[in-house]
Parts: sequence; structure tokens; C-alpha cells
Amino acid sequence: MKYSENGVQYHIGLKEGDVGEYVILPGDPKRCKKIAEYFEDAKLIADNREFVTYTGYLDGEKVSVTSTGIGGASASIALEELVNVGAKTFIRVGTCGGMQLDVKGGDIVIATGAIRMEGTTREYAPIEFPAVANLDVSNALVQAAKKLGYSYHTGVVQCKDSFYGQHSPETKPVSYELLNKWEAWKRLGCLASEMESAALFVVASYLKVKVGSVFLTVGNQEREKANMENPIVHDTEKAIKTAIEAIKILKG
Repeated sequence: MKYSENGVQYHIGLKEGDVGEYVILPGDPKRCKKIAEYFEDAKLIADNREFVTYTGYLDGEKVSVTSTGIGGASASIALEELVNVGAKTFIRVGTCGGMQLDVKGGDIVIATGAIRMEGTTREYAPIEFPAVANLDVSNALVQAAKKLGYSYHTGVVQCKDSFYGQHSPETKPVSYELLNKWEAWKRLGCLASEMESAALFVVASYLKVKVGSVFLTVGNQEREKANMENPIVHDTEKAIKTAIEAIKILKG
């Protein structure tokens, strides 16, 4: 079966020329319009399944935003097809749940690597291969967070396929594994849990493109368990602004 017709990618509905070299990747399609408001002359280019794309300009540079949906499987499809139409540098913008006690709701997390506790990357790389963010993109995100004065953390995040496997692991038939591994990730200093970065990092390694990730911490279930203050924050504006500023830094 052909997965493009007249150069239009099967899932994302885009062709060469539709996107810029730099693409922001939120999960939620509804976030795309919000992110595109930071672009000049932004236009809706495609809307198919969970994949919504706007393209505009940032200080004269053609840039885009494409939603990936939830999880590594759909994120890898978006990344592969975006690379097919010319995109080269990507920043995942999303939300995460804090794991270390100093990672509070409202903080920014910049992932330097990801734990591959998901299934997508096993179809790209042996399990021994690490899921690592691009250093240039990560450094630009750190520089951006500093410039904007945000409280931020850098380090490893955990990626899973099951949202409820994280939030109610004791109810699952494999609770023994989920709970024990969660404890191991905490002891190893894992900052937060989310669902897409491992797939994006590994697929980017294979495709020889650059990917970094920045998250808003929504809350921290470990702080709640410890009876510590646990602010819950849903506004992703800080993560979006960090990504926008990072693109400005990267493009020079």
C-alpha cells in the first residue's frame, strides 16, 4: 500500500513546502491554534485524525506546529511523515507528572533522556539503545527557560503507554511490576512521567534529525503521598513560550 499520494503524507495530510524546518509537537490538537498565535501569518494547513498543522513565521523563519495525539505510536507516525516533507528540528511541548519531590506543579521539565517503558521504540531499536534528546535543542530550551525566568529541571523522564498504569498501578494485573519499576525510576532520579519523548528521541536518532522536549508539570503524586503542597497547574503557556524562545535561539 502507498502511504503518500501526489506527495501528500497519508496520516498528517502534508506535502513538501507545507512546513518549516522547525516544528513544535504538542499532543493535543486543540493546542495547535494556541501555539500558532505566536507565529506571524499563521495558517491552518491540514487537519486529519489527531494531526493538526499550522504554519507561519517566527522572526522571518518558516515554522510549524503539528499535534501528535497521545502516546509514542502516533508521535512516531507524525515525526516520520514530517521528516518526509522536509522538517528537521522538533520540540515536543506537553505536560508531565512530577516524580522527584522538588518537581512541583507549574515547573518546567526539559528532558535530556527518556526511559523506554513503552512499546513503539522496540520496533525501531534494540532495548539497549538509549532514548536521548538532541543536545543543541536541549541547551536552547535551558537557555530559553533561564531567559524567561522560569523554574526548570533537566534530566531523565519516564515514558509509558498506559496513563492509568501510572495513576492507579495497584489496580492492574501487573501491579507488582509497575510499582517496583516506579520505585526504581524514583531512586534513579527520574524527574517526571509522560508518554511521547522516548519514541520521538529514538525515531529521531534513526532519521538523523533533532528532537528536544519541554513540559509543564501538572502536579506531583509523590508530593501528595508525602503530604506536601501539591499545586495543580494546567496552563501550558510557560512550556510553549520556552519552545518559541528556543527556536529563536536555534535559528540564530
